[in-house]
Amino acid sequence: MTSALQPEPLWSPSPDRIAAARVTAFQAWAAEHHGAPAEGGYPALHRWSVDELDVFWQALAAWFDVRFTTPYESVLADRAMPGARWFTGATLNYAEHALRAGENGARADEPALLHVDETHEPTPVTWAELRRQVGSLAAELRALGVRPGDRVSGYLPNIPQAVVAFLATAAVGGVWTSCAPDFGARSVLDRFQQVEPVVLFTIDGYRYGGKEHDRRETVAELRAELPSLKAVVHIPLLGTPAPEGTRPWSELTAHDTEPVFEPVPFDHPLWILYSSGTTGVPKAIVQSQGGILLEHLKQLGLHCDLGPEDRFFWYTSTGWMMWNFLVSGLLTGTTVVLYDGSPGYPDTGAQWRIAERTGATLYGTSAAYVMACKKAEVHPARDFDLSAVKCVATTGSPLPPDGFRWLHDEVAEDLWIASVSGGTDVCSCFAGGVPTLPVHIGELQAPSLATDLQAWDPSGKPLIGEVGELVVAAPLPSMPIHFWNDPDGSRYRESYFEMFPGVWRHGDWITITDHGSVVIHGRSDSTLNRQGVRMGSADIYEAVERLPEIKESLVIGLEEANGGYWMPLFVHLAPGATLDDALRKKINTTIREQLSPRHVPDEIIEIPAVPHTLTGKRIEVPVKRLLQGTPVAKAVNPGSVDRPELLAFYEELARTRG
Repeated sequence: MTSALQPEPLWSPSPDRIAAARVTAFQAWAAEHHGAPAEGGYPALHRWSVDELDVFWQALAAWFDVRFTTPYESVLADRAMPGARWFTGATLNYAEHALRAGENGARADEPALLHVDETHEPTPVTWAELRRQVGSLAAELRALGVRPGDRVSGYLPNIPQAVVAFLATAAVGGVWTSCAPDFGARSVLDRFQQVEPVVLFTIDGYRYGGKEHDRRETVAELRAELPSLKAVVHIPLLGTPAPEGTRPWSELTAHDTEPVFEPVPFDHPLWILYSSGTTGVPKAIVQSQGGILLEHLKQLGLHCDLGPEDRFFWYTSTGWMMWNFLVSGLLTGTTVVLYDGSPGYPDTGAQWRIAERTGATLYGTSAAYVMACKKAEVHPARDFDLSAVKCVATTGSPLPPDGFRWLHDEVAEDLWIASVSGGTDVCSCFAGGVPTLPVHIGELQAPSLATDLQAWDPSGKPLIGEVGELVVAAPLPSMPIHFWNDPDGSRYRESYFEMFPGVWRHGDWITITDHGSVVIHGRSDSTLNRQGVRMGSADIYEAVERLPEIKESLVIGLEEANGGYWMPLFVHLAPGATLDDALRKKINTTIREQLSPRHVPDEIIEIPAVPHTLTGKRIEVPVKRLLQGTPVAKAVNPGSVDRPELLAFYEELARTRG
C-alpha cells in the first residue's frame, strides 16, 4: 500500500516554469472558452478532460487551430470501444499540419530537421527544403498512380528521406508503413506482405557501430516477394547506383513543387504499425490521420511542452512507434533531431554528445540506456554542455529508482525527468510527463489528459495504492481504427477487450498512487505470482541489475502441472564476472531484502545474452512458453527476435527438466 504521507519529490517545477508551460496557458484558455476549471492545476484539468471528453477534444482542436477542410458534425458520435467515432463528417490532412510552420516562407531558413550520423555532426534540413521535397515527391507519387488508401512502405533508417517519404505519402492520402534496415527479409515480409504496398522506399545499406552494412540482397528479396509493388525508390546511402527497375531518390525530389494536400476523412488511415510479433505474425495496427494528429498535438504540445523554439531528440528506429511520435514533433513547429546509428558508438556517452551538438531541449532515450550509462560511469554534465536540455524522457521499460537518482545527480538537479508509458497500439502515452507537476522517484507523473486510466482487480474494481490491470475506460482518438485483414474485428477485440468488455485492457500491471502518480510493474501476462503475491518482472530487474556483476537478466514464473511454481532467473554476466556460490548468494540476498523472500528465484542460470524483440523488449512470454514445452516454431516468431539462436537454450532446458 502507498503511504498516506505524500513522499518528498525528487524535483518540482518552479513557479516561473509552471506559468510558462503551454498546458497552463491551455487550461486558462479552456476555462474561459469551454468551461474547464480555472483553479486546481493539472489534477483538475485532467478530471475535467475525462468527465467532459468531447468538450476537451473540441477545445484542443481549437487551441491548436486544427484545419478542418470540411467541418465536423459532432466530436464523439459514438463512445463505444472498440468503434468510437470521432469528428464525424470532418476532412483534413496530417501532412499539412506537419509542414505548417514553413508555409508562406515562414521560418524558411530555420531547421525543420537536424540529421546526425555516427560522425555526430548535425546536418540541417530547412522548413523550405522539407516542404519542397515533400511537394516534389507527393506529385511523383500521384504520377505513379498512388491514390488515397494505397499503402507505401519504407525499408529505411532514421534519415530525412524517411520523413519526406512519410509526409509525401500522407499528403496524397496514402498509408505509410516502415521497418528498420536491421530487420531481416523474413521479418519485413511478415509485415509488408500483409498490407500489400504499391511503393517501396529502400536504401542500399546503412552504417552502424562504425561499420557499413550492405542490404542490397535483402532489398532484392523484398522486391521479389512483394508482387503488389508498382515502384521501388533507391536511396544510395552507401553510394551505389540505382538497381535496374528502380527509381533514384534524387530524380523524384528534384522539382520545385509546392505540396498539395489531399483532404481525407478524420478516420482515414495514416499509417500501419506492428506488434512485436513474438508469438506469430505481427498484428498490423491501423491508426487514423485525425486521431493521431489530435493525440500527438496533445502529447507533444501540452505534455512534452514543445514549441517552435525547441529541439526534440529521441533515440529510435523507423521500426518503433517512437519514430512516428518523434516525427510528429513537426506538428508543434519544433526542430526534430534524427539520429541514425548505434546508441553507444563510439562510446556509451554517445547520445549525450548528440544532445550537446544539436542543442536538444527534450532528450528522449530508453531506460536501458540510462542504466547502461550509470553502470559505465558516464558523467553527462561533466563531459558535455547540456544546458539546453530541459527534460530527459525515457520509455521502453520502467525507469528504475536508481535511474531517476542518476539523471538528477549526473545531468542536472533542476531536471524534469519524464518516464512515460504507452504502447504501439495507440502510438502514444497513457501516463507520463506533465511539466507543471513534481517528479517522484520511480513514478510516472500522472495519467495523460483525456485518458481515463485506472488499475483494476480481476473483478473490474478500481484500485488505488494496489497493483492492478492497466485499463483505459474511455476511448482515445489514436486507438486503432482496425487491424489490417481483420474484417470482423475479432483479433482487435481479443487483443484488448476480452477480459473487460467495452474497456481497453492493455496487458500491464500498474499502481495508481494516492497522490495521483503511476507506477508501471511490467507486463501482466508475464507477472510473477507466488503464494498470491504478484510482482512485475521490472521490479526484479531493477534490483538485480544494480549489481555490477549482472549485465542483464530475465525472470520467468512457470505454473507447473503438479500445482507447483518454478521461477528461474537467467543472468547475462558482466565481463570478468563468474556465477559462483558467492554471486548466487548476493543475488538472492538482494531480492530477499529489497523485494520479498517469496521472489527469491528457485534457480539462477547463466546465459550468453538475453533475447529481445527487434525493438529491444525482453521476450518473457515466448520464453515462458518454450519452458512449458512449446516448440520454438509455435512459441515465437524467430524473425521478431534480435538473436534467434538464443532460443534453442530454453527449448533444451525444457526437455532436460521435462
